Amino acid sequence: MVLKLVTGEQMRRLDRKAMDEFGIPGLVLMENAGRGVGEVVKNYFNGRVESKRILIFAGKGNNGGDGFVVGRHLANCGADVKVFLLSPLEEVKGDALINLKILKKMDIPVDTISKHGDIHRISISLLHTDLVVDAIFGTGFLGKPPALIEEIICVLNDSSKPIIAVDLPSGLMADTGKVEGSCIKAHRTCTFGFPKLGLYLHPGSQYSGEIDLVDISIPSVLAEKDNLPYNLIDEKLCSLPPRDSEGHKGTYGHVYIVGGSVGMSGAVGMASSAALRGGAGLVTACVPHSVGPITDSGLMEIMTTTIEGTGDGVFHGGSADIIADLVSNADAVVVGPGMSEKKPVDEMLLNLLPKITAPLVIDADALNIISENISIFSKLNTPAIITPYPGEMARLMGCGVPQIQGDRLGAALQASREWDVIVVLKGAGTIIAAPDGRAYLNNTGNPGMATAGMGDVLAGLIASFLGQGMGPLEAAAAGVYVHGKAGDRLIGKKGHRGMVAGDILKELPNVIVELERRCKEGDDF
Repeated sequence: MVLKLVTGEQMRRLDRKAMDEFGIPGLVLMENAGRGVGEVVKNYFNGRVESKRILIFAGKGNNGGDGFVVGRHLANCGADVKVFLLSPLEEVKGDALINLKILKKMDIPVDTISKHGDIHRISISLLHTDLVVDAIFGTGFLGKPPALIEEIICVLNDSSKPIIAVDLPSGLMADTGKVEGSCIKAHRTCTFGFPKLGLYLHPGSQYSGEIDLVDISIPSVLAEKDNLPYNLIDEKLCSLPPRDSEGHKGTYGHVYIVGGSVGMSGAVGMASSAALRGGAGLVTACVPHSVGPITDSGLMEIMTTTIEGTGDGVFHGGSADIIADLVSNADAVVVGPGMSEKKPVDEMLLNLLPKITAPLVIDADALNIISENISIFSKLNTPAIITPYPGEMARLMGCGVPQIQGDRLGAALQASREWDVIVVLKGAGTIIAAPDGRAYLNNTGNPGMATAGMGDVLAGLIASFLGQGMGPLEAAAAGVYVHGKAGDRLIGKKGHRGMVAGDILKELPNVIVELERRCKEGDDF
């Protein structure tokens, strides 16, 4: 089953339905949450928390109530627990108050912090603490923490003590991953029921640490009925089509890469090689005539077809019909890598795109040309995937990069719906959005992949999966996941500074072999 991601409101709705429709008391949900966090804490100490000093920082709401339950369970296991309550006692209500009263009856110390002068007590306690539990804010948090709590969060982060966050790191917004003030920098986050979107959206992913999913007994049928649209890409979603033992090169798809220009031939080479490494049976690079000798000399397994170009080494404006006829037998087409944005090319591209009938990946220079001609999306006659970086997305949407990065999920969903294409918004936490409102978030990849040619490799890999028969959304998700996983596997060998796109090409087969094995055996990647 694909792992669903939820907004704060979606999670609250599921909680309410569990209580109202299934009769599960809120106290039971809180008990399960706190017990689950307690188990994670015990595992952190290899199952032995006896005499470990643990500080719990709790707010007044249900998140604080979860923290009170954590404290009770850890104290019962022999831990030395102390609770800092960051709100007036009289503001704690409902199920949280019930659990706070239990703590008091157990003589677990609860210290209320109400002013800045109280923070020295926290600093002293931290000197002798083995671990901190953050239960200050939950999924309803928005904006910036109050000044007192901001200062406390900074003290906790500066203490270098391991922090386990309850549901979300306090200061992080559940739906967007935004941080407007101080935010807990968690070593681990124990999230309840379903992971929250903000844990995986940038910058939230930088604060959440390792994520543990705690089952609090929300009936699974509720999620099925709710038809939750947001998903985390994992290897189960990336099940590649099986290879026929009697298959041949024509069985596994013919991918065409249309692009290239003088000085930019490497982009076509990267995309073409990635298509082959992803399993395509045949790959043809379609390039301007002046680029052909370079492509031929560097890519022995790839066929090259040259098209008459201009004296500047780019496609001629009138070559659209020739290219359209060439790719008419394609199983997938990539348009854009290294193609150039010079004036004759835009005419060729805008005439070509409506003529393509094979599944299409639009990348790089093609996207920048389209940004001045957005109406071309309405003229496409085939399923299309676009793969913009934030800067390219900003040009396409007529806004600035900060607006895109400020709501990456919203931007991708809006563009996908308006243009009726699959959007792969690249960057930290790549997002794949579909016109029907579904979205997939990716958590593979790393900063070492921020280098030239990586996007070309991704475009070719997605086209490879398209050509082998995967649907556009599945091919996009699988391509992004595998691409990022290859980068992750290379960190130990190349580091963040030494990795180049060619390294990814060489690592792709290893990732795919491992992916196929684990999917077959049902293991986690």
